[in-house]
Amino acid sequence: MQKILKIIRESLDGEEREYTSGSINRAIVLLSIPMVLEMVMESLFAVVDVYFVSKVSVDAVAVVGLTESLLTLIYSIAIGMSMAATAMVARRIGEKKAEAASVAAMQAVLIAVVLSILIGVPGLLFASDILRFMGGSDTMIASGASYTRIALSSNMVIMLLFLLNGIFRGAGNAAIAMRALWIANGINIVLDPLFIFGIGPFPEMGVTGAAVATLIGRSIGVMYQIYNLLGTQSKKSNGSIIRFTRKHLEPQWDIIRRLLKVGITGAGQFLIASASWIFLVRIIAKFGSDAVAGYTIAIRVIIFSTLPSWGIANAAATLVGQNLGAGQPHRAEVSVWRSGFFNMIFLVLLSLILVVCSAPVIRFFTSDPAAVEAGIISLRIFCAGYIFWAWGMVISQAFNGAGDTRTPTFINLICFWAMEIPLGYLLAVTFGWGVAGVCAAVAISESAWAIISLLVFRRGKWKTVKI
Repeated sequence: MQKILKIIRESLDGEEREYTSGSINRAIVLLSIPMVLEMVMESLFAVVDVYFVSKVSVDAVAVVGLTESLLTLIYSIAIGMSMAATAMVARRIGEKKAEAASVAAMQAVLIAVVLSILIGVPGLLFASDILRFMGGSDTMIASGASYTRIALSSNMVIMLLFLLNGIFRGAGNAAIAMRALWIANGINIVLDPLFIFGIGPFPEMGVTGAAVATLIGRSIGVMYQIYNLLGTQSKKSNGSIIRFTRKHLEPQWDIIRRLLKVGITGAGQFLIASASWIFLVRIIAKFGSDAVAGYTIAIRVIIFSTLPSWGIANAAATLVGQNLGAGQPHRAEVSVWRSGFFNMIFLVLLSLILVVCSAPVIRFFTSDPAAVEAGIISLRIFCAGYIFWAWGMVISQAFNGAGDTRTPTFINLICFWAMEIPLGYLLAVTFGWGVAGVCAAVAISESAWAIISLLVFRRGKWKTVKI
């Protein structure tokens, strides 16, 4: 027990490490613990958010569902830039070039700021039109447009939260990334009911209050990240080895070009996946707000169950980047296989629990019979693909950690656009399966995604990528 507690304390101490030597299993554990805790908080935020909003109305849940499907586009760009920063920072750390890692990190931040401004202005001006395009009713738009407007126009905090955590992970400091999300989402969870229901001195804002709480929480999380990057701490205080100074603000166009090359295809990778979810939600909207609400709740539960697995996958990405930088491709590959095995065991056990407990889990969020039925069907069908998704997550992140974002982008294009969307429409509308048809298409297509990724990974071309 003392040995386990020692490993846990070591993983959470907030110090950067190089994982280019020593036990691979130990490296996976040291990286995974804070990354899993980071993802658990992010997933808990998603569940708590929809829990409080569900007490307002079914339309409020539907607004969150439609807006979240749009926010996934922003998440995609943020994740794309984050994976580019993680890959480049990890390579430089593996090469023992801390200053070069800091320069690359700042260039990624400059890119993110510009992109967030370009996205935020249209979100501020056209929130109602965007909801209408997504199939929202007039009642839904009247009550929820302000939620969408705040969520889209404040995307810079989302962008920076993801990006800066990617920088910390690349440097081997998953603990600071974990703390940032715990701070951001912990504050959001506390503020959610206060702003939504108007408790005490807080105004009653309904679903709009959820957006305000999220903005405040994430902004404070970003402030904590920046504090750790400004070089104001000593090494003994567990600050970051990546330090931002004024000289790093000067654009380095060669580095920006390389980051964009990786980041654009990385963003494209997730944009393809995210766009497929938008089309799927649009299909489900044909069956009414109850169907959208049930599906949204099931998706939030899926987020809760799979984000810890993304923590394990992110650990594999860091190990791949650092070990390739140190000239150890075999060690990088072994790290991926072991991470995938651990993830598979976890998700198989979790899927069994969710299948058995799907009814009480969905009823915890809503008592609407139609929404409950849609949620149970969605959750059970999604769980059927967990054993494949476990490997797909790890392999996909391994490509990204190597700086090879192009390969998973092409795989996503095939599986999510050429397969998932047409199959979802065919099963849901043409065959009349409704929500079950969309969910079946997701399970089938994402299982194919995992299998194809495994086959391509075994070819080993990712080991030769330069970044």
